Amino acid sequence: MTTISIDSGDLDVVEKYAKTGLVTDATTNPLFVSQAGANGDKRYEDMVSDAIMYAKRVKGGGDASLPDIEPEINVAMDKLAVNLGAELTKLVRGRVSTEVDIRLSYDTDASVKRAREIIAMYEDMCIDRSRILIKLAGTWEGIRAARILEKENIQCNITLVFSFLQAAAAAQAGAYLVSPFPGRILDWHKSKNGKESYHPTADPGVLLIKRISSYYKRHDYDTICMPASWRPSRGADVEGSDIDEILALAGVDEMTIPENLLDSLMKLDGDVVSKELDSKTDAAVCCDPDFVLDEATYKAYWETDGCGQDKLNEGIEAFTKNTVELREILYNKFAEG
Repeated sequence: MTTISIDSGDLDVVEKYAKTGLVTDATTNPLFVSQAGANGDKRYEDMVSDAIMYAKRVKGGGDASLPDIEPEINVAMDKLAVNLGAELTKLVRGRVSTEVDIRLSYDTDASVKRAREIIAMYEDMCIDRSRILIKLAGTWEGIRAARILEKENIQCNITLVFSFLQAAAAAQAGAYLVSPFPGRILDWHKSKNGKESYHPTADPGVLLIKRISSYYKRHDYDTICMPASWRPSRGADVEGSDIDEILALAGVDEMTIPENLLDSLMKLDGDVVSKELDSKTDAAVCCDPDFVLDEATYKAYWETDGCGQDKLNEGIEAFTKNTVELREILYNKFAEG
């Protein structure tokens, strides 16, 4: 059975779906944290205020006129993400994913440091690290950070995965989970090939997830495959196509799904959903050898991966924009005193 994680930072939405029993986990990202920072709801305002006070207390600063205010803002950003994640742990019984500052995606040491600090914040709130997944971008440096953190029982979610190469490297590093994005992979192939639609079973994003899953099963990797970010394979004008990729991947380890697509799924007759992935079958059909990826080999292959490079850069850029927006919100809060 596929485990369902909800892709939302809206507490009301998460609570609604958690109560159905359909959703057990929750995923956040820089956009959701930025939205929390700008939300006028008192619950989110209290999270922001607490994050500001925490940063001032920990760093002993908080004067926005000083040139070295950045460390306080970074702490406040992490604390806000943790405050949001802590509320989510009260609503779902499984794990909550919290992302390391996306601007550190190419810095292994800094990513490890921030991840440890995030886990320490959770543990200060009496939330065990087993409830939290640390999200790291699927760069070579992010994957190296996951290798270090997993040895400390800090479980990691490698996100922004657009290629088999990233997924294989993450599994070899011992990452707990990877988040490949079938919808964005589909976008890339549509653009490059000039195609408006694909049958769901021929969708390049769907095919990549199946390849990753079969590789993991064939070579006995424990890494969970949790696709995220969905598109209509057959085109947006086809009724019911919004969940094409989701249905085509039924049976995958886990999925993270936003509210609108969960709504579409809940309207379905359960009899129309068939299991498309099976661990024994997946292992049997795998054609990929378990080749060892060191840094030189990885980067040589990476240079030839058009979709992976394009979409990873695009994803980091988008999340960086969200992070900068949040930084401005928090900077202004510091300035207000």
